[in-house]
Amino acid sequence: MSNLNQITIKGFKSISTLERFPLRALNLLIGANGAGKSNFIKALTLINTIVDKKLQLWIGREGGVDDILHFGQKITPELQIQWHYGHLTERFHYQCTLIPAQNESLIFAQEAGSCQKHEQSETFSIEGGHRESYLEQKAQHDSVAQCVLNPLKNWRVFLYHFHDTTTTAKMRQLCDLHDNVFFRPDASNLAAFLYLLKNRYPRHYQNIVEVVRLVAPFFDDFRLQPSRLNPEKIQLEWQHVGSERYFNAHSFSDGTLRFICLATLLLQPELPATILLDEPELGLHPYAISILAEMMQSAATQTQIIAASQSVTLVNQFQLEDIIIIEREDEASRIKRLSHEELNHWLDDYALGELWEKNVLGGR
Repeated sequence: MSNLNQITIKGFKSISTLERFPLRALNLLIGANGAGKSNFIKALTLINTIVDKKLQLWIGREGGVDDILHFGQKITPELQIQWHYGHLTERFHYQCTLIPAQNESLIFAQEAGSCQKHEQSETFSIEGGHRESYLEQKAQHDSVAQCVLNPLKNWRVFLYHFHDTTTTAKMRQLCDLHDNVFFRPDASNLAAFLYLLKNRYPRHYQNIVEVVRLVAPFFDDFRLQPSRLNPEKIQLEWQHVGSERYFNAHSFSDGTLRFICLATLLLQPELPATILLDEPELGLHPYAISILAEMMQSAATQTQIIAASQSVTLVNQFQLEDIIIIEREDEASRIKRLSHEELNHWLDDYALGELWEKNVLGGR
Protein backbone atom coordinates (compact mmCIF):
# COMPACT_ATOMS: atom_id res chain seq x y z
CA MET A 1 0.00 0.00 0.00
CA SER A 2 1.14 3.55 -0.69
CA ASN A 3 1.58 6.22 1.95
CA LEU A 4 -1.07 7.83 4.10
CA ASN A 5 -1.26 11.28 2.52
CA GLN A 6 -3.68 13.20 4.76
CA ILE A 7 -5.70 12.66 7.90
CA THR A 8 -8.70 14.47 9.38
CA ILE A 9 -9.48 14.02 13.09
CA LYS A 10 -12.40 15.61 14.95
CA GLY A 11 -13.32 14.95 18.56
CA PHE A 12 -10.66 12.35 19.40
CA LYS A 13 -9.13 12.60 22.87
CA SER A 14 -7.07 15.83 23.04
CA ILE A 15 -7.56 16.54 19.32
CA SER A 16 -10.62 18.74 18.83
CA THR A 17 -10.25 19.51 15.12
CA LEU A 18 -7.56 18.64 12.59
CA GLU A 19 -8.49 19.14 8.94
CA ARG A 20 -6.74 17.20 6.13
CA PHE A 21 -3.33 17.38 7.75
CA PRO A 22 -0.59 16.37 5.26
CA LEU A 23 1.82 13.54 6.00
CA ARG A 24 5.14 12.87 4.30
CA ALA A 25 7.32 9.79 3.97
CA LEU A 26 9.19 10.87 7.12
CA ASN A 27 7.41 12.63 9.99
CA LEU A 28 8.91 13.46 13.39
CA LEU A 29 6.45 14.59 16.07
CA ILE A 30 7.78 16.86 18.80
CA GLY A 31 5.99 18.46 21.71
CA ALA A 32 5.77 18.66 25.47
CA ASN A 33 4.51 15.80 27.62
CA GLY A 34 0.73 15.64 27.34
CA ALA A 35 0.59 17.74 24.16
CA GLY A 36 -1.10 14.97 22.18
CA LYS A 37 1.64 13.09 20.31
CA SER A 38 0.39 9.70 21.48
CA ASN A 39 -3.20 10.59 20.59
CA PHE A 40 -2.16 11.54 17.06
CA ILE A 41 -0.43 8.18 16.67
CA LYS A 42 -3.44 6.30 18.10
CA ALA A 43 -5.67 7.93 15.49
CA LEU A 44 -3.41 6.48 12.79
CA THR A 45 -3.66 2.96 14.19
CA LEU A 46 -7.45 3.12 14.49
CA ILE A 47 -7.87 2.18 10.82
CA ASN A 48 -6.59 -1.35 11.50
CA THR A 49 -8.98 -1.64 14.44
CA ILE A 50 -11.93 -0.68 12.24
CA VAL A 51 -11.02 -2.89 9.28
CA ASP A 52 -10.37 -5.86 11.60
CA LYS A 53 -13.76 -5.29 13.28
CA LYS A 54 -12.27 -4.87 16.73
CA LEU A 55 -13.66 -1.43 17.53
CA GLN A 56 -15.60 -2.46 20.64
CA LEU A 57 -12.60 -4.27 22.09
CA TRP A 58 -10.47 -1.18 21.43
CA ILE A 59 -13.03 1.09 23.14
CA GLY A 60 -12.87 -1.04 26.27
CA ARG A 61 -9.09 -0.98 26.32
CA GLU A 62 -9.06 2.80 25.90
CA GLY A 63 -11.22 3.27 28.99
CA GLY A 64 -14.64 3.84 27.45
CA VAL A 65 -16.45 6.52 25.49
CA ASP A 66 -15.70 9.49 27.74
CA ASP A 67 -11.98 8.79 27.55
CA ILE A 68 -12.10 8.67 23.75
CA LEU A 69 -14.29 11.66 22.86
CA HIS A 70 -12.72 15.10 23.36
CA PHE A 71 -13.64 16.05 26.96
CA GLY A 72 -16.34 13.36 26.97
CA GLN A 73 -19.68 12.90 25.25
CA LYS A 74 -21.31 15.88 26.98
CA ILE A 75 -18.89 18.18 25.15
CA THR A 76 -18.22 16.15 21.99
CA PRO A 77 -21.21 14.28 20.50
CA GLU A 78 -19.28 12.41 17.80
CA LEU A 79 -15.88 11.33 16.54
CA GLN A 80 -14.94 11.79 12.88
CA ILE A 81 -11.83 10.46 11.17
CA GLN A 82 -10.82 10.48 7.50
CA TRP A 83 -7.81 8.75 5.98
CA HIS A 84 -6.57 9.79 2.53
CA TYR A 85 -4.08 7.43 0.91
CA GLY A 86 -2.76 6.42 -2.49
CA HIS A 87 -0.37 7.78 -5.11
CA LEU A 88 -0.42 9.92 -8.24
CA THR A 89 -2.61 7.68 -10.42
CA GLU A 90 -4.82 6.16 -7.70
CA ARG A 91 -6.18 8.00 -4.68
CA PHE A 92 -8.51 6.63 -2.02
CA HIS A 93 -10.24 7.94 1.04
CA TYR A 94 -12.20 6.30 3.83
CA GLN A 95 -14.08 8.10 6.58
CA CYS A 96 -16.34 7.22 9.44
CA THR A 97 -18.38 8.99 12.10
CA LEU A 98 -18.80 7.33 15.48
CA ILE A 99 -21.43 8.32 18.06
CA PRO A 100 -22.03 7.20 21.67
CA ALA A 101 -24.45 4.38 22.39
CA GLN A 102 -25.53 2.54 25.50
CA ASN A 103 -23.18 0.31 27.47
CA GLU A 104 -20.11 2.50 27.02
CA SER A 105 -19.80 1.87 23.29
CA LEU A 106 -19.52 3.81 20.07
CA ILE A 107 -21.51 2.89 16.98
CA PHE A 108 -21.14 3.95 13.36
CA ALA A 109 -23.32 6.85 12.30
CA GLN A 110 -21.86 6.69 8.80
CA GLU A 111 -19.12 5.17 6.69
CA ALA A 112 -18.09 6.54 3.31
CA GLY A 113 -15.24 6.52 0.86
CA SER A 114 -14.05 7.34 -2.61
CA CYS A 115 -11.77 5.95 -5.28
CA GLN A 116 -10.12 8.23 -7.83
CA LYS A 117 -8.35 6.74 -10.83
CA HIS A 118 -7.10 8.73 -13.78
CA GLU A 119 -9.04 11.84 -12.69
CA GLN A 120 -12.34 9.95 -12.44
CA SER A 121 -13.79 9.69 -8.95
CA GLU A 122 -16.51 7.39 -7.59
CA THR A 123 -17.96 7.28 -4.08
CA PHE A 124 -19.93 5.03 -1.76
CA SER A 125 -21.65 5.47 1.59
CA ILE A 126 -22.98 3.18 4.31
CA GLU A 127 -25.81 4.10 6.66
CA GLY A 128 -25.17 3.81 10.37
CA GLY A 129 -26.41 1.84 13.35
CA HIS A 130 -23.79 -0.92 13.49
CA ARG A 131 -21.17 -1.60 16.17
CA GLU A 132 -18.46 -2.79 13.80
CA SER A 133 -17.57 -1.65 10.29
CA TYR A 134 -19.77 -2.75 7.37
CA LEU A 135 -17.08 -1.86 4.83
CA GLU A 136 -16.26 -5.50 4.08
CA GLN A 137 -19.93 -6.42 3.58
CA LYS A 138 -20.40 -3.39 1.33
CA ALA A 139 -17.37 -4.37 -0.72
CA GLN A 140 -18.96 -7.72 -1.61
CA HIS A 141 -21.40 -5.99 -3.97
CA ASP A 142 -19.92 -2.51 -4.47
CA SER A 143 -16.81 -2.14 -6.62
CA VAL A 144 -15.91 1.27 -5.18
CA ALA A 145 -16.00 -0.04 -1.62
CA GLN A 146 -13.90 -2.99 -2.76
CA CYS A 147 -11.41 -0.57 -4.32
CA VAL A 148 -11.15 1.32 -1.01
CA LEU A 149 -10.99 -1.81 1.16
CA ASN A 150 -8.29 -3.76 -0.68
CA PRO A 151 -5.34 -1.51 0.20
CA LEU A 152 -6.63 -1.07 3.77
CA LYS A 153 -6.66 -4.83 4.38
CA ASN A 154 -3.03 -5.04 3.29
CA TRP A 155 -2.00 -1.99 5.29
CA ARG A 156 -0.72 -3.01 8.71
CA VAL A 157 0.11 -0.06 10.97
CA PHE A 158 2.15 -1.14 13.97
CA LEU A 159 3.36 1.02 16.84
CA TYR A 160 6.84 -0.21 17.65
CA HIS A 161 8.00 0.53 21.17
CA PHE A 162 10.96 -1.37 22.55
CA HIS A 163 10.74 0.17 26.00
CA ASP A 164 10.49 -3.05 27.99
CA THR A 165 14.03 -4.35 28.18
CA THR A 166 13.76 -5.70 31.73
CA THR A 167 15.05 -9.15 32.60
CA THR A 168 11.59 -10.58 31.95
CA ALA A 169 11.12 -8.81 28.60
CA LYS A 170 10.08 -11.20 25.82
CA MET A 171 12.90 -10.04 23.55
CA ARG A 172 15.39 -11.55 26.04
CA GLN A 173 13.58 -14.90 26.31
CA LEU A 174 13.23 -18.04 24.23
CA CYS A 175 10.77 -17.68 21.36
CA ASP A 176 9.26 -19.97 18.74
CA LEU A 177 11.76 -20.67 15.97
CA HIS A 178 9.15 -20.21 13.23
CA ASP A 179 7.61 -16.99 14.57
CA ASN A 180 9.15 -14.99 11.75
CA VAL A 181 6.39 -13.84 9.38
CA PHE A 182 6.93 -10.25 10.53
CA PHE A 183 8.94 -8.46 13.21
CA ARG A 184 6.64 -8.04 16.19
CA PRO A 185 6.08 -4.57 17.67
CA ASP A 186 7.50 -5.62 21.06
CA ALA A 187 10.44 -7.51 19.47
CA SER A 188 9.30 -10.71 21.19
CA ASN A 189 10.45 -12.71 18.13
CA LEU A 190 13.79 -10.90 17.72
CA ALA A 191 15.92 -14.06 17.72
CA ALA A 192 13.62 -15.94 15.32
CA PHE A 193 13.44 -12.98 12.93
CA LEU A 194 17.23 -12.49 12.90
CA TYR A 195 17.62 -16.23 12.29
CA LEU A 196 15.37 -15.92 9.24
CA LEU A 197 17.32 -12.93 7.93
CA LYS A 198 20.66 -14.68 8.39
CA ASN A 199 19.50 -17.69 6.37
CA ARG A 200 17.28 -16.03 3.76
CA TYR A 201 18.55 -12.46 3.49
CA PRO A 202 22.27 -12.58 4.37
CA ARG A 203 23.04 -9.13 2.93
CA HIS A 204 20.41 -7.42 5.08
CA TYR A 205 21.50 -9.47 8.08
CA GLN A 206 25.10 -8.37 7.61
CA ASN A 207 23.99 -4.73 7.38
CA ILE A 208 22.33 -5.10 10.79
CA VAL A 209 25.46 -6.68 12.29
CA GLU A 210 27.71 -3.93 10.93
CA VAL A 211 25.45 -1.15 12.20
CA VAL A 212 25.30 -2.72 15.67
CA ARG A 213 29.12 -2.85 15.68
CA LEU A 214 29.21 0.91 15.11
CA VAL A 215 27.31 1.48 18.33
CA ALA A 216 28.69 -1.48 20.31
CA PRO A 217 32.34 -2.05 19.22
CA PHE A 218 32.62 -5.04 21.58
CA PHE A 219 29.97 -6.91 19.58
CA ASP A 220 31.26 -9.42 17.02
CA ASP A 221 28.19 -11.25 15.71
CA PHE A 222 24.97 -12.95 16.74
CA ARG A 223 25.00 -16.66 17.43
CA LEU A 224 21.69 -17.89 16.09
CA GLN A 225 20.86 -21.57 16.41
CA PRO A 226 17.78 -23.50 17.52
CA SER A 227 17.87 -24.43 21.18
CA ARG A 228 19.83 -27.61 21.82
CA LEU A 229 17.22 -28.69 24.36
CA ASN A 230 14.19 -27.77 22.23
CA PRO A 231 14.81 -27.37 18.46
CA GLU A 232 11.49 -25.55 18.07
CA LYS A 233 12.76 -22.65 20.20
CA ILE A 234 15.53 -20.10 19.78
CA GLN A 235 17.15 -17.49 22.03
CA LEU A 236 19.31 -14.52 21.11
CA GLU A 237 22.99 -15.24 21.71
CA TRP A 238 26.06 -13.29 20.64
CA GLN A 239 29.84 -13.37 20.62
CA HIS A 240 32.19 -10.78 22.13
CA VAL A 241 35.08 -9.45 20.06
CA GLY A 242 38.32 -11.28 20.86
CA SER A 243 36.61 -13.99 22.88
CA GLU A 244 35.34 -17.47 22.19
CA ARG A 245 32.68 -17.10 24.88
CA TYR A 246 29.06 -16.70 23.94
CA PHE A 247 26.58 -14.50 25.76
CA ASN A 248 22.79 -14.38 25.67
CA ALA A 249 20.47 -11.39 25.41
CA HIS A 250 20.56 -10.83 29.17
CA SER A 251 24.16 -9.64 28.77
CA PHE A 252 23.16 -6.71 26.54
CA SER A 253 22.55 -3.35 28.18
CA ASP A 254 19.06 -1.90 27.77
CA GLY A 255 20.26 0.70 25.27
CA THR A 256 22.20 -1.79 23.16
CA LEU A 257 19.26 -4.18 23.02
CA ARG A 258 16.88 -1.38 22.01
CA PHE A 259 19.28 -0.32 19.26
CA ILE A 260 19.45 -3.90 17.95
CA CYS A 261 15.64 -3.95 17.78
CA LEU A 262 15.58 -0.63 15.91
CA ALA A 263 18.27 -1.76 13.46
CA THR A 264 16.37 -5.01 12.81
CA LEU A 265 13.15 -3.09 12.19
CA LEU A 266 14.60 -0.41 9.91
CA LEU A 267 17.08 -2.55 7.94
CA GLN A 268 14.86 -5.56 7.23
CA PRO A 269 14.29 -6.41 3.54
CA GLU A 270 10.49 -6.05 3.48
CA LEU A 271 9.50 -2.98 5.45
CA PRO A 272 5.96 -2.49 6.81
CA ALA A 273 3.78 -0.02 4.89
CA THR A 274 3.86 2.44 7.80
CA ILE A 275 6.16 2.40 10.83
CA LEU A 276 5.10 4.20 14.00
CA LEU A 277 7.78 4.78 16.64
CA ASP A 278 7.30 6.13 20.15
CA GLU A 279 10.44 7.81 21.52
CA PRO A 280 12.88 5.51 19.68
CA GLU A 281 15.83 7.41 21.18
CA LEU A 282 15.08 6.15 24.69
CA GLY A 283 18.26 4.97 26.41
CA LEU A 284 20.52 5.57 23.40
CA HIS A 285 23.91 7.29 23.39
CA PRO A 286 24.05 10.49 21.24
CA TYR A 287 26.15 8.71 18.58
CA ALA A 288 23.62 5.86 18.48
CA ILE A 289 20.86 8.46 18.02
CA SER A 290 22.67 9.88 14.98
CA ILE A 291 22.92 6.37 13.48
CA LEU A 292 19.22 5.85 14.26
CA ALA A 293 18.39 9.02 12.31
CA GLU A 294 20.36 7.75 9.30
CA MET A 295 18.48 4.44 9.38
CA MET A 296 15.13 6.25 9.61
CA GLN A 297 16.00 8.48 6.66
CA SER A 298 17.10 5.51 4.57
CA ALA A 299 14.00 3.46 5.43
CA ALA A 300 11.75 6.42 4.56
CA THR A 301 12.80 6.08 0.91
CA GLN A 302 10.88 2.78 0.87
CA THR A 303 8.15 3.21 3.48
CA GLN A 304 6.44 5.81 5.68
CA ILE A 305 7.75 6.59 9.15
CA ILE A 306 5.90 8.56 11.82
CA ALA A 307 7.84 8.92 15.07
CA ALA A 308 7.29 10.82 18.32
CA SER A 309 10.43 12.11 20.01
CA GLN A 310 11.67 14.10 22.99
CA SER A 311 15.30 14.15 21.80
CA VAL A 312 17.03 17.37 20.75
CA THR A 313 19.85 15.24 19.32
CA LEU A 314 17.43 13.34 17.08
CA VAL A 315 15.65 16.50 15.93
CA ASN A 316 19.03 17.97 14.92
CA GLN A 317 19.43 15.22 12.32
CA PHE A 318 16.28 16.10 10.35
CA GLN A 319 15.02 18.78 8.00
CA LEU A 320 12.37 21.34 8.88
CA GLU A 321 9.85 19.77 6.51
CA ASP A 322 10.11 16.49 8.46
CA ILE A 323 9.01 18.08 11.74
CA ILE A 324 5.44 18.14 13.09
CA ILE A 325 4.92 20.33 16.14
CA ILE A 326 2.21 19.47 18.65
CA GLU A 327 1.22 21.97 21.35
CA ARG A 328 -1.61 22.25 23.84
CA GLU A 329 -3.66 25.42 23.27
CA ASP A 330 -7.14 26.23 24.59
CA GLU A 331 -7.45 22.73 26.11
CA ALA A 332 -6.79 21.00 22.77
CA SER A 333 -3.86 19.73 20.73
CA ARG A 334 -2.71 22.08 18.00
CA ILE A 335 -0.79 20.26 15.26
CA LYS A 336 1.23 22.17 12.69
CA ARG A 337 4.25 22.34 10.42
CA LEU A 338 6.50 25.36 10.04
CA SER A 339 7.74 26.82 6.75
CA HIS A 340 11.25 27.90 5.82
CA GLU A 341 9.93 31.44 5.34
CA GLU A 342 9.04 31.60 9.04
CA LEU A 343 12.49 30.47 10.16
CA ASN A 344 14.95 31.51 7.45
CA HIS A 345 16.68 34.07 9.67
CA TRP A 346 17.19 31.38 12.36
CA LEU A 347 18.20 28.34 10.30
CA ASP A 348 21.49 29.87 9.14
CA ASP A 349 22.81 30.02 12.69
CA TYR A 350 21.01 27.30 14.65
CA ALA A 351 20.18 23.61 14.31
CA LEU A 352 16.54 22.58 14.59
CA GLY A 353 17.06 21.03 18.02
CA GLU A 354 18.56 24.28 19.31
CA LEU A 355 15.57 26.21 18.00
CA TRP A 356 13.29 23.76 19.75
CA GLU A 357 15.16 24.27 23.02
CA LYS A 358 14.85 28.04 22.59
CA ASN A 359 11.10 27.57 21.96
CA VAL A 360 11.38 29.18 18.53
CA LEU A 361 9.70 26.15 16.96
CA GLY A 362 7.16 25.79 19.75
CA GLY A 363 6.28 22.39 21.12
CA ARG A 364 8.15 22.87 24.38
